[in-house]
Amino acid sequence: MAADTTPPTSLAVPLAGFAAGAVVAVLVGVFGKVHDPTLAATTTLGFRTVIDMKVVLSVVIGALAVLQVIGALWLYGRLGISAPSWLGTAHRVSGVVTLLLTAVVAYHCLWALGLETGRFADGEPVPVRTVVHGVLGCAVLGTAVVKVVAVRSRRAPGWFLPVAGGLLFTLLVSAVLTSAVWYIRAHGWPSSGGYG
Repeated sequence: MAADTTPPTSLAVPLAGFAAGAVVAVLVGVFGKVHDPTLAATTTLGFRTVIDMKVVLSVVIGALAVLQVIGALWLYGRLGISAPSWLGTAHRVSGVVTLLLTAVVAYHCLWALGLETGRFADGEPVPVRTVVHGVLGCAVLGTAVVKVVAVRSRRAPGWFLPVAGGLLFTLLVSAVLTSAVWYIRAHGWPSSGGYG
């Protein structure tokens, strides 16, 4: 009889993952508060403004997040139909693309806008939606760290990956709803720099 080579699970893995994620979220928030927002070192990727670019990328991120959940459910047999052989690779690749696009949007949010709370320089109060979105954005980056720990660990309990993935999906979609979806409802779909 062959010896079991599966490493034992440990609660230390999710605890360490959540602790690392919390540290990242707090550090990102602190940076967002102390950094003086600037458009220097940003890009529009052909759109009229950084905001327009962020809105479009955020919609793409939201769509990819939905596809990630569907792919995960399919891979783990929760859809009632067997997954094709290519789905695992497609799921991993789209997950990496989602995280990379999220990093681009987060960088532009923090660098160009910062984390707004309290009052603007002109004395006007910062809208609640703006504060909530900023906090959600910081939480998304922290939770992305938790998700990476969950995916990479072979010693994590079985519940850790679905909890980390579900939490990341929830926060990511909430961040998209409080930014891109709000913007589109208020201002319409952004136009590219060459056409608008």
